[in-house]
Amino acid sequence: MHDLLTLLQPIFRDIFDIEDLVVTRESSAATIDGWDSLVHINLVSAIEQEFHIRFALGELESLKNVGDMIDLMEKKLSR
Repeated sequence: MHDLLTLLQPIFRDIFDIEDLVVTRESSAATIDGWDSLVHINLVSAIEQEFHIRFALGELESLKNVGDMIDLMEKKLSR
């Protein structure tokens, strides 16, 4: 499987409209300017569409950073 972090970069850049945004596993709403609840919904929706997966609300609430999201995505994609 490709490195999910690499595949997520263009999605984050598009959603946040920051051409040179670099996302790491440690990135979170606290470290990226403009990451509010509306942007979060758009981001999750874009990831779900791109990777053909669905996140449950309870799963999303437990995520602390991009690394947690990648770990959850890997579980869903390996099913």
